[in-house]
Amino acid sequence: MEPANVIVHTYAMQRLSERGTTESEVEMTVRTGEHFIAKHGRSGFRLNFIFNGQRNNKYFTTNKLKLMQS
Repeated sequence: MEPANVIVHTYAMQRLSERGTTESEVEMTVRTGEHFIAKHGRSGFRLNFIFNGQRNNKYFTTNKLKLMQS
């Protein structure tokens, strides 16, 4: 079941660039990523993206996104 809206909290929006991801990747992770049940009955979503770049002076081939629904 696809969620009607993907709402990203203000704090999370501020952290996206620090974590090397974009708002569109967050939305894609929720809509098409693997769904799992997290602690306290929350939902989680995960999806890996091809990255092949540097972030914080380290080279990464993938950007692994793991999100929790609050």
